[in-house]
Amino acid sequence: MTNDSSFTAGAAEKKVKDQVEWIAQSGVDAILITCTNYIALLKEEQPSVPIIKMDEPYFEAICEIQEPQTIVFTNPDTVAGTMNRLQQLANLHQKTLDIEVIVLENTFDLIMRGQKEEYVHEVSNALEKLVRNQQRVVSVAQLSMVAAAQQVEQETSMTIINPLDTLVSSIVKQFAEQI
Repeated sequence: MTNDSSFTAGAAEKKVKDQVEWIAQSGVDAILITCTNYIALLKEEQPSVPIIKMDEPYFEAICEIQEPQTIVFTNPDTVAGTMNRLQQLANLHQKTLDIEVIVLENTFDLIMRGQKEEYVHEVSNALEKLVRNQQRVVSVAQLSMVAAAQQVEQETSMTIINPLDTLVSSIVKQFAEQI
């Protein structure tokens, strides 16, 4: 939608719906959607299989934090959609968030060009500086940033919230409740 002005929100919603229905018909047990912008286009109609929205446990974790926070992105095109969905959830739970957004410039192009090692290196360096020089809770908003966040956590013993860990925790919690 950002690259083609003739591709409307309605057309994007239809494309997402069609793709989800096609995936659901292929016999999968569940559908994991990792892109917040994609999730935002998905209407509430559920196909015959569960849809797991990766950003929801991440947003819930962020909403539980009462301290000032910094959310780090590498893809500037995902900031508005992510922050809009986060604010909607915060409003729903009547939470007030103190969030600073940081975009690591010129990093997302690395991952898009297949330069994962360079990407992780650049993101790790930036995250390490950030966690060492800041008194805020730090999180990374994109799945592509998880390896770098985990690397910095190991090196600094400081927690960096990420959408993969919050998803896993959510699934484990749901599974434990069912037992």
